[in-house]
Amino acid sequence: MANEKFYVTQEGYDDLKRELDELVHTVRPQVIVELQEARAQGDLSENADYDAAREHQAQVEARIHEVEAILKQAEIIEEDESAKEIVRIGSVVTLKDLSDGEVATYTIVGTTEADPFEGKISNESPVVQAILDKKAGDVVTISKAAIPYDVEILEVK
Repeated sequence: MANEKFYVTQEGYDDLKRELDELVHTVRPQVIVELQEARAQGDLSENADYDAAREHQAQVEARIHEVEAILKQAEIIEEDESAKEIVRIGSVVTLKDLSDGEVATYTIVGTTEADPFEGKISNESPVVQAILDKKAGDVVTISKAAIPYDVEILEVK
């Protein structure tokens, strides 16, 4: 994660900033209260509440550091009207799987924003790696899949 760039949309960047703010100003103080309450119970060597609070604190601090690192290395995906017809990070792409005719629309995002259930796929996925820099009408083989298959790019927005 040292010098790795994290591609994010402006929306994704703003979400990360909000998450960091929530973690630092709301969750972290709550964890401190949990620790204080657990400490007040006495013997820490056999105190399950204290162990749970310490674990929660470790998770929160790890996520804070992770989000800070992502924000530090974030590169916001800029809108480029001249490249609208070319598949790139930030594009909304409609693909047709030529093996079964299934049509699906995806937004290409950086790894930190990827959420297949929301139709957001990572720029590092085999599908995106195959279709980057292509345009509507192109037929592309997704060769890095377990079973290679062809897709047609129907639309790029």
